Amino acid sequence: MATKSRETPTPVEVDSATRERILLEAARLFRHHGYAATTLREVADASGIKAGSIYYHFESKDQILGEVLDKGIQVVTDAVRQRVDALPAGATARQRVAAAIEGHLWGLLHHGDFTSANIRIYGQIPPAAKNRHRKIRRDYADYWDGLLEDALKRGELRSDTSTAMVRLFLIGALNWTVEWYNPQKGAFQDFVKQITAIVFDGTFVHD
Repeated sequence: MATKSRETPTPVEVDSATRERILLEAARLFRHHGYAATTLREVADASGIKAGSIYYHFESKDQILGEVLDKGIQVVTDAVRQRVDALPAGATARQRVAAAIEGHLWGLLHHGDFTSANIRIYGQIPPAAKNRHRKIRRDYADYWDGLLEDALKRGELRSDTSTAMVRLFLIGALNWTVEWYNPQKGAFQDFVKQITAIVFDGTFVHD
């Protein structure tokens, strides 16, 4: 006897979908209007629910903020680690950094509202929220420092450079692509190749 397929989602699935929709709409509003200027009523309206219903999913606006910020950096972290871990054991430091650049850009540009909100509003948020989120940001920075320090030890990174400065410059430059990248002007992989070439080979022809 054939098993009848389930046609309607369970309450848990409905709640999960609503919760994700709230986070997505909050990220979009935080990105475009800032944290302080965004109200829970606006988030609820954009999510298609009643204002009071938002408390069924989240205790406060600060909790929504925390999850938006965490997701904004977690999706990038996961994409970077997946690509670096997929490389063969004998991969060069350059290949590892190139994989990290691709992963950072993929996570950044495929979750634009979350990642852009993370970048734009971090300086606006309450100190308590900033302090709580600081660890996940520090862990990501430490991961990049490890990649760059390995490149330095292997002689693949110029010895007169500061790995911390390289990391700050590189991640800062990559982060702002979320504000100007246009997928209609070319394939994502071609975009990654151009960015990677600029990072490794520069832009000017040397005599």
